[in-house]
Amino acid sequence: MRTTRSTTRSTTRSTTRSVKRKNPITVLLTGLATILGLLVLAPSAAQAEQQPSAALATGLHISGGRLLEGNGNDFVMRGVNHAHTWYPNQTQSLRDVKALGANSVRVVLADGHRWTKNTADDVAAVVAQCKANRLICVLEVHDTTGYGEEAAAGTLDQAADYWIGLKSVLAGQENYVIINIGNEPWGNTDPAGWTAPTIAAVQKLRAAGFQHTIMVDAPNWGQDWQGVMRANAQSVYNADSTGNLIFSIHMYSVFDTAAEITDYLNAFVTAKLPILIGEFGGPADQWGDPDEDTMMATAQQLKLGYLAWSWSGNTDPILDLSIGFDPKQLSTWGQRIFNGANGIAQTSKEATVYGGGTGTDTQAPTAPGTPTASATTATSTALTWAASTDNVAVAGYDVVRVNGTTETAAAASTTNTVTVTGLTAATAYTFAVYARDAAGNRSPRSATVSVTTSPGGGTPGVSCSVAYRVVGDWQGGFQGDITLRNTGTAALTNWTLGFAFANGQTISNMWGGTPTQSGANVSVVPASYTATIPAAGSVSVGFIGTKGATNAAPTAFTLNGTACTTS
Repeated sequence: MRTTRSTTRSTTRSTTRSVKRKNPITVLLTGLATILGLLVLAPSAAQAEQQPSAALATGLHISGGRLLEGNGNDFVMRGVNHAHTWYPNQTQSLRDVKALGANSVRVVLADGHRWTKNTADDVAAVVAQCKANRLICVLEVHDTTGYGEEAAAGTLDQAADYWIGLKSVLAGQENYVIINIGNEPWGNTDPAGWTAPTIAAVQKLRAAGFQHTIMVDAPNWGQDWQGVMRANAQSVYNADSTGNLIFSIHMYSVFDTAAEITDYLNAFVTAKLPILIGEFGGPADQWGDPDEDTMMATAQQLKLGYLAWSWSGNTDPILDLSIGFDPKQLSTWGQRIFNGANGIAQTSKEATVYGGGTGTDTQAPTAPGTPTASATTATSTALTWAASTDNVAVAGYDVVRVNGTTETAAAASTTNTVTVTGLTAATAYTFAVYARDAAGNRSPRSATVSVTTSPGGGTPGVSCSVAYRVVGDWQGGFQGDITLRNTGTAALTNWTLGFAFANGQTISNMWGGTPTQSGANVSVVPASYTATIPAAGSVSVGFIGTKGATNAAPTAFTLNGTACTTS
């Protein structure tokens, strides 16, 4: 089962956000950990002398318990988490969070142990987009989530091997990239086991030649309610030969009082050990009500970074900062993070490596030319427009569907042409285009173009059948499987599958194909290994979806516009 966010309490995992509940003995143990932690975290003079030197620092680095840029300027992260590995087509999210003021983003990746591995090319593209949008990029492996309690979780050692496999695309990016070895790499079972594997993973990366700042998450599903990271932070930090190590605490319902939050963060600051809030939530749930106001205020007071969970795509949408990845539709939680007191808009400062603090670009690009449509089919249309100009450079374009006064994101492109897919046959659409620059400035909207898709009719000679089934079901989510059979006499290549959900279901992750969804309508194009369906052969596409109380199967499918039989 895929988790759009590690949502665990003490022993169970669901598919959204890691909001951990307090175990009945949590309060007692937390109090004990507080006492022990204060003793352990106050370094002796001897310990202080043993702290690693930052002499080997390259790019972002740690000095005196602070995260600094390569030029020595203090850098305080103000950003969000983005679930890239489950939503690889939502790359415009990096531009959107930048436009709302973020200076950094934590990007969810997978090493292949539990979820589909993000390739080196994909990671390189993510880093390039972070840089194009002037964001500091924290990359994390999510497969380690809840190790020791979550049976499917991978190890920190496996995550370290994944990073080593990416060295060719990460080397030289030390000014822009922080490596978060593994997300919440230990559950609530024997969390004391967290320390040695964390040290080993850090040392393995250093031995492989990594000079990046490394981030390590706490045990107890990231919330450290038993104080293991707090008690062992000094020894873990001392084990890093470069000293470029920062600790990440995840704050959810365990941190529901001001005292717990301020005590934990101040203990690290007093000990001159670098820390940030790598994830946090605010909305109340059945496990408690996190005190996000104190989290954000204390982070601002102590000049510590924070990265809110999460931009969009949670199975439980209460933790979505934006609704449906739409930056114009911020949730109450999103408004709090971006526009509230001590929020991103109020406190974020762009990294100086991008020119932050030295005259940030505030001039928007000119409006794009009126788009023209061509090659319109039953499910897609190609749009082209005259390019915009900008005082620095145009970073990309956003195509929107216009319906009266409402705009809906339809596509994004780095050039002045794009193909909009996932459309419905015999339907009228109106599109317009915005340009944007790397600083997040957005142009005026272009004039609109109206397009009516063709009535369909399909590809001559195509004959097909589709079998759809639900193979797993849980509250709020499900796993589906679609088998496409070519019942014709010639092979089908580069096919497009179309169908519609009846009950508001959405696809959040897919293998065997790439989905595009507009409302109920879904269009799927193949992966490289499913692109050809031999005559009398079949391919399968699997996916994770979200659902409400009803989860009826689609009743009709098309392949290249041709209606298929169902079985």
